[in-house]
Amino acid sequence: MRLILAILIPWLQFFTIGRPFAGLICLILQITLIGWIPAAIWSVYALSQYKTDQKIKDAMGPR
Repeated sequence: MRLILAILIPWLQFFTIGRPFAGLICLILQITLIGWIPAAIWSVYALSQYKTDQKIKDAMGPR
């Protein structure tokens, strides 16, 4: 679901992963029609990084 959100509404996806400042920058970028594609790519990349960080956190376990 987050992947669809990252492609359609890139700036909102940043808020769901806890990066509101990046979400605002992405919104400014997305306002322009040309900026939509880089914003979507950046959002998908950030989502993949978030998922990787979550997997690492889960693998480390409670410490």
